[in-house]
Amino acid sequence: MTECIRERVEFTRIFGRRVVADFTGGQISSDAGGLLLAEADRRLGLTEAVAECVTDRRDPAKTEHTVVQMIRQRVYGLALGYEDLNDWDHLRNDPLWQMLAAKDGQLASSPTLCRFENSVERRALFEMSEVLVEGFISGHRKAPKKVTLDFDATDDPVHGGQENRFFHGYYDSYCYLPLYVFCGKQLLVAYLRPSNIDPARGSRVILKMLVQRLRKAWPHVRIVLRADSGFCRWRTMRWCDRNDVGYILGLARNSRLQERSRKLEERAEKRYERSGEKQRLFGEFDYAAYTWDKKRRVIARVEHSSKGPNPRYVVTNQEGKPQELYDDEYCPRGDMENRIKEQQLDLFAGRTSAHRFDVNQFRLLLASAAYVLVDYIRRHALKDTELQSAQCGTIRLKLFKIGARMVRSVRRIVLHLSSGYPYAAIFCHAAERLVPV
Repeated sequence: MTECIRERVEFTRIFGRRVVADFTGGQISSDAGGLLLAEADRRLGLTEAVAECVTDRRDPAKTEHTVVQMIRQRVYGLALGYEDLNDWDHLRNDPLWQMLAAKDGQLASSPTLCRFENSVERRALFEMSEVLVEGFISGHRKAPKKVTLDFDATDDPVHGGQENRFFHGYYDSYCYLPLYVFCGKQLLVAYLRPSNIDPARGSRVILKMLVQRLRKAWPHVRIVLRADSGFCRWRTMRWCDRNDVGYILGLARNSRLQERSRKLEERAEKRYERSGEKQRLFGEFDYAAYTWDKKRRVIARVEHSSKGPNPRYVVTNQEGKPQELYDDEYCPRGDMENRIKEQQLDLFAGRTSAHRFDVNQFRLLLASAAYVLVDYIRRHALKDTELQSAQCGTIRLKLFKIGARMVRSVRRIVLHLSSGYPYAAIFCHAAERLVPV
């Protein structure tokens, strides 16, 4: 597109007055809320920890941009809505962004960032993944009594000739199949995988590593695995039974399960016919598929409404009443899907458009780091505000994307934010909680 910037732009008259826009406002940035991200990063030491994982093989005499500066460009950029490397051809000249990246001068260009992404080694990717887990552990002042690990996979559509791209029949597209592990809203694992695999592949190995590390930090913590039926594998359950790990997993419906819960379904149907209102009943029984090593406890939840019967099943080794286990322990896993949407849509974890598979894994980890920063602000800095449960995209819109005029002198840098900014009180509240006294 041809670049044509006029000194002045005329708009339609309003109230009889001319409306004129020009480009003489000085050093103005649309990303003043990035200051909160930088403060959160200083508290967590996240970008520095990620940068330490990368071996910089460049000649120091010819190096202008450090690894940590480029990591900050990408992580902060994703959090602030800049998904493309091309965005940095302009942002690199923004004094605010230079300040956020701790660079006194022009930031790295898009070609430099692209070369950097393609230079990261596979070993560094594994170490970056450990940074997420270590950050989760260090974020607890005292050992929790219980940790519930939510496992889930999702599709990451690809639209080119990327390595390890395959067609997935269920999602009806060429895609990757990343595996996520969350504990509540906190992200522990983001593992990119090809899509021509069992959705549960690799999950047992990751579970073992997580349990080992969590118990090393907290020897008496109770760990529970929670996932849908795609992760219900008897070898995983056997490992959990042998290692004192709880599990509550969805169980795919089949004729044998429906036969075992038939009386419960008939009772629900009769109650619906009498009352005309949806009925919801719970039961339990021991069950083992043909391939399982032994029978396990299965909870049946049976609903009957105008749409007919709707049975659901979960398998668990936990104690408790069936309804309490289903409603209070299993159903909350649905919130993890919202967290994955934040990753994929708000923080561009699906921007895996590089050719090499390892580069796309690196991009997924950068998006994960951006999520960790935004979630830290949400859980700590926005507590007791109207944004304490807001999604990442909402936090970006209302708290990060703020216009400000930047004035620099010898002794200080001043950012003049809009007097009409509607979330000024929340912004100040967040800053007070993030900036050390």
